[in-house]
Amino acid sequence: MALGLVLNIVQITLDYFSAEEAMEKEIHALIDISYSPASQIAYNIDVRLAEELLDGLLRHPATIDARIIDNDGGTMAASSKSSPASSYRWVSDLLFGSDRVFRQELQVPQLEDLPLGHLIVTIDTYHYGAQFLQRAGYTLISGLLKSLILSAALLMIFYFVLTRPMLNVISALSQVRASSPEKVRLPIPANHRHDEIGTMVSIINQHLETIDSSLAQLRTAESAMKNYSTQLEQEVEDRTREISEKNEALQRGNRALVKAKEDAVRRARARANFLASMSHEIRTPLNGVLGMLGLSLEGELDPAQRNRLEIALNAGESLLGLLNDILDISKVEAGKLSLENIPFSVRHLAEECATLHAQQARRKKIQLVSDVDPNLPEHFLGDPTRLRQVLNNLVSNAIKFTDDGSVKIRVGHSGGSLRIDVIDTGIGMSREGLHRIFSPFSQADADTTRLYGGTGLGLTLCRQLVERMHGQILVDSKEGAGTHFTVTLPLPVQDPETGPAPLPIDPSLKAMGIAMAIPPDNPHRPGIEALLRHWGIPIRGASRHQDGLLLAMATAKDTEALAFAENWPGPGVILADDSGTLSPASHQYQLLSLPLRREDLYRCLNRAAGLAEADVESSTDTQALEAPDGGGALSILLVEDNQVNQMVASSLLKKLGHETDHAENGLKAIEALAAKRYDLVLMDCQMPVMDGYEATRRIRENPEWKELPIIAVTANVMQGDREDCLASGMNDYITKPYRREELREAINRWRPEPQSSHPDAP
Repeated sequence: MALGLVLNIVQITLDYFSAEEAMEKEIHALIDISYSPASQIAYNIDVRLAEELLDGLLRHPATIDARIIDNDGGTMAASSKSSPASSYRWVSDLLFGSDRVFRQELQVPQLEDLPLGHLIVTIDTYHYGAQFLQRAGYTLISGLLKSLILSAALLMIFYFVLTRPMLNVISALSQVRASSPEKVRLPIPANHRHDEIGTMVSIINQHLETIDSSLAQLRTAESAMKNYSTQLEQEVEDRTREISEKNEALQRGNRALVKAKEDAVRRARARANFLASMSHEIRTPLNGVLGMLGLSLEGELDPAQRNRLEIALNAGESLLGLLNDILDISKVEAGKLSLENIPFSVRHLAEECATLHAQQARRKKIQLVSDVDPNLPEHFLGDPTRLRQVLNNLVSNAIKFTDDGSVKIRVGHSGGSLRIDVIDTGIGMSREGLHRIFSPFSQADADTTRLYGGTGLGLTLCRQLVERMHGQILVDSKEGAGTHFTVTLPLPVQDPETGPAPLPIDPSLKAMGIAMAIPPDNPHRPGIEALLRHWGIPIRGASRHQDGLLLAMATAKDTEALAFAENWPGPGVILADDSGTLSPASHQYQLLSLPLRREDLYRCLNRAAGLAEADVESSTDTQALEAPDGGGALSILLVEDNQVNQMVASSLLKKLGHETDHAENGLKAIEALAAKRYDLVLMDCQMPVMDGYEATRRIRENPEWKELPIIAVTANVMQGDREDCLASGMNDYITKPYRREELREAINRWRPEPQSSHPDAP
């Protein structure tokens, strides 16, 4: 219907434009017919003919006015009639206008340049509008009728072709049972098997078959799931019962573990108390030994005596280090092992380690060689105790497993890392032994344990310590070809800008030079030559240059070497002894004990050259009393029950320039404080009658002694000892043995202001 209506409107619109064009053509044709007679009438000025012509124009149904106007604008003739009236006229006027005026200029062919006037015709458009409206009405009514007929025909066709087949499909769907909708199959309408409807029904049937198949699979799976759920419930019940039984067993085990933990805590507490007690009991006499050795080294000694006392002191310090290692076991197990970060000399540490183990190497008749790079920085920042422990373990093992040849300690610094190599020519290890060498309680093989003994803990501890210092320890070995351990540590240099401080070398030494008589294959010679070259001292052969200082290798039984040295015509003789058998009492030569120590070689060179003693003895000024640091001498009360430690501490305090009084226990310390004013108290912790903790608490109860500095000096080094001292009211904490620098620093930290020193109380 809508389409027919649109088509009718289009047709009416086209008819409208055609009607308007026809109207224009018809009026112009009328005027063209009247043009020639009107021109002749106007030329002849014939009014009667003019009226007849105008009346003839009015006979046209659309003409309502016609007139001829002369050239002056006057009317020659005119004729008119009224416009017809109609109720539909407004529609015509709306479409075509109410009227239209047509004007034609009049001329005769003979006088074209002579204007004769105008023919004016007024047309009423209703005549043409009425015709158009009549045609439009017929067109619209006939179009609507045609649309209705066509729509009805199409509806009938659609009903039989599309609607009725779809209704049949819908009817079939309405008969489907809700319980099994997938079982239905839609019938394909007749005569529609190959068109779109048949294709659609076929696709629907295919989907229904797929749904039917899927539902069948789901029902099968649901049945299987029900069976599995039943089995799962049974298994859950069984597992729940088993878990309950295991939970009960676990609870019994937990109760046993709690009891075992409590027992372990009690045993650990008992072990800690035992270690603390044994530490104090062992360290107290050991501190006395180390203190006395330290005081003896500050006296007048010849080089041999000094060397022996230094060896004894180093051995005592190593023993003290081993004791500290035993006490650190609890810290390692608890993960509380702390590392120091203090300046120390790796050169001195390596040389001390070599000197300490020299006698052990001599007993086995092997060479222990110390080869320290002359350009090694003088001081590093790190933990010297732990590094000494690692180096002692490696050197001790190397000597123990070497029966012939040598053990070399090589120290160098490159790439920002300290490198220490311990190389031996011992029994070596197999490839299997290398894999377990760092495991606790393990050695290379059973024969090694049987022949050489040992617990197998040393290398394990070395690896742990090196890793704690962020370093690396590597080993390379072959059976029968020795072992090479390499320790690399990223220790920072204390003052990397300045480098090692050079020892002053007298020009006369460089002028004399060294007449080298040590065999080229001797393992000590490369280290000695490296130091001499570093100092700029020339090295020459002894057979050709007899005007220099002789440096030869000799032992007590080597008469030929001793005779050669005795008859040496040069300015001096230095005999290197790697056996420890030469006597240092002879004034004919200077004794250089091996393994090599830089200071020993320097001292021997200066003495052999006849230089002043002050140039080579760096320790001679230690004999005099040291001036106390700013503030003057202090009056110090030393509370110590051990007489040896009293002697050691008193001697050190006297050398530091301070006055010292003794008290054997805490009670006597309180009495001494009541009788005399003191600037500072050095307080031992473990004492009879009254220990240092109780004595400190009682001292702090007296308002006059609230600000009195009290420094704990104790052999206790277990975890928490420092906190106990500070909690009791002490100001600071240092450990035995007494060390001059540590004692000086502690006193200076707590030195009272100069005006706080008071005279004795009345």
